[in-house]
Amino acid sequence: MEARFGHPLLLLETFVDPERFYGGVYRAANWIDLGLTQGYRRIRKGYSAEANSPKRMFARPLCGDARTQPIQPHRLHHQADSKIMLNAEQMRLLPECFKRVPDPRSAQGRRHPLSVVLGIAAGATLCGMRGYKAIADWANALGQAARERFGCRRENGGYIVPSESIIRDCLLRVEPGTLDRALN
Repeated sequence: MEARFGHPLLLLETFVDPERFYGGVYRAANWIDLGLTQGYRRIRKGYSAEANSPKRMFARPLCGDARTQPIQPHRLHHQADSKIMLNAEQMRLLPECFKRVPDPRSAQGRRHPLSVVLGIAAGATLCGMRGYKAIADWANALGQAARERFGCRRENGGYIVPSESIIRDCLLRVEPGTLDRALN
């Protein structure tokens, strides 16, 4: 989205027909119920003249301060200039910052602890990476000693880093306010 429109995605919205659905999935996933729309629907020539189909609107902020974010064009690179180089102690401490963040994933099929995924994402971001692919590439470039420091899972004699899809899934599912508090 950022490459196409020149700014990051700050908020998701969706609509539910209250005559047919309750919206329980969105409520359970901590989406914010914004109430009912006015009920006009889109037709070929614009919008209907009668308001007879109100929908329940749900929103999900993707960052803790979505309301105050200025929409400015950002660089289209997925890798920014490096900010810092992490030392061994920082690699060990980053996952500790996220130990109290509740894991929104189901217990079945979890391959990587949430604190490790978020620690790696935070480390990559501190080192200048921007975007899921850049974070995953940074993680894949980590040596075995660095992977061990982050607390990565050991498999077949080596430490495995989370994939791009796991990193994306975790970052999208974690409640933004909780993540913001853990980062502070």
